[in-house]
Amino acid sequence: MSKIGRMRSSRFLASSIGVACAAVLALPAALPAAAAIPAAPALDTTSASEQSATSAQAASAGAPAVDAATASPSGRTQSLPLVPRATDRGLGPTAAEQGLGRRDVRSFSLVGVVWDDPDTELFGRVQVRTRARGTTRWSGWQDVETHNHEHAADPDTAERASSRVRGSTAPLWVGESDGVEVRVRAEVSGRTAASGVQALPDGLRLELVDPGTGVPDAVATQATAPAAGPVADPPPVGTPVDASRLGGLTVESAAASAVNADLAPLGATVIPALSRTATEAGLADLEPGMKPYIGPRPRIVTRRGWGADEKLREPDFLYTKKVQAAFVHHTASGNNYSCGEAASVIRSIYRYHVVSSGWRDIGYNFLVDKCGNIYEGRAGGVAKAVMGAHTLGFNTNSMGIAVIGSFGTTNPPAAAVTGIAKLTAWKLGLYRANPQGKTDLISGGGNLYAKGKKVRLNVISGHRDGFATECPGGRLYGKLGTTRSEAARYQGR
Repeated sequence: MSKIGRMRSSRFLASSIGVACAAVLALPAALPAAAAIPAAPALDTTSASEQSATSAQAASAGAPAVDAATASPSGRTQSLPLVPRATDRGLGPTAAEQGLGRRDVRSFSLVGVVWDDPDTELFGRVQVRTRARGTTRWSGWQDVETHNHEHAADPDTAERASSRVRGSTAPLWVGESDGVEVRVRAEVSGRTAASGVQALPDGLRLELVDPGTGVPDAVATQATAPAAGPVADPPPVGTPVDASRLGGLTVESAAASAVNADLAPLGATVIPALSRTATEAGLADLEPGMKPYIGPRPRIVTRRGWGADEKLREPDFLYTKKVQAAFVHHTASGNNYSCGEAASVIRSIYRYHVVSSGWRDIGYNFLVDKCGNIYEGRAGGVAKAVMGAHTLGFNTNSMGIAVIGSFGTTNPPAAAVTGIAKLTAWKLGLYRANPQGKTDLISGGGNLYAKGKKVRLNVISGHRDGFATECPGGRLYGKLGTTRSEAARYQGR
């Protein structure tokens, strides 16, 4: 079977341990230099008991408590319960406004608000202001996008039904900060909620995410070596792993990398771009006699390239049958980041999706930054049909691509639009999908289409085509026609 054939065929649920074992069996005695492991960031050596004691002391002093379980060399999450604002203190959970006054906190770069019930929406306004790290300079009030429940796993799936899942706002990137203030005000039908009526969800908490340092200079130092040979089929779960042959990779990291072994060496931080000729040759081998309509494989930064902590996510990979459509999103996390910070933004979103929102992994299959760089999202293999949690009701047989930023009133950079076109031309081409065509998907349930309804959609659609939402923002949505025609051109149509 050709490499593309192996990439496209996969089980619905694959064990990370099994994949890692397969990777070990296929490894040479030593990893190639291109897969050398950069030094890990310094560990937080504070014990769990010491962190618990510190958190208790901090809470008694009015400082934020930090959940020791979320502390990690790859980042940290501070989770702070919101309280009724001064004028509503006596109303408890029925308070129409909750928040936290200005306070010092540990360093963070991304914020969001979560609550107990994922099926409850937050009808209201969430605003934060932050203090730049090491300064006395406070930002103005910034709005956090509250309508985020449509970015989720499909109804009646195990991921959606997990007891860990919470309701959440979109995350907002604010840059390195060490002070915060937040206010959440309930609004009903455009009017402020009346006192005495519970209009805000239970269990509101402010999540402050520090992305950590990831893998230092991973992308810059990774050589774009030729693709490694195929790995063997995964051995049975429970086969002992020879850790000495992983070259410093954890089992989880090896598994996340091994599913891309047809494209790059184990431990690679970048999957290199391929020429049109090489890409077409792979597809022609899979389906002899058919013209290979596929765009050249673009350069893709792997999960290791952006510094994913693979121990955060659930260990198994979840697959769907094929990729018939691509849904385009924006992260709604703001545009105040540089391309050099994109990996930090992605690590923050990943941590927010998994630790704060309770998802199995980051929700998107791919992300694209303002410079057009393409990043691997949910683990399972960039060429495979990985089941995401991006378009409620239409995660089956689709993929989700998120442009990092907010594009309701801001035009998306041309480089980002080109990045979407290049990515879709290649990935959709693997599954014989025409970027300018239509396809039928079955709704898993949502606010536009009932569960079980067959819906005809553009092969490249915006999130709002499958769910009543502003995503991917009006300005980015307006560029999808250009994206479709450019992707078709890259495919040679």
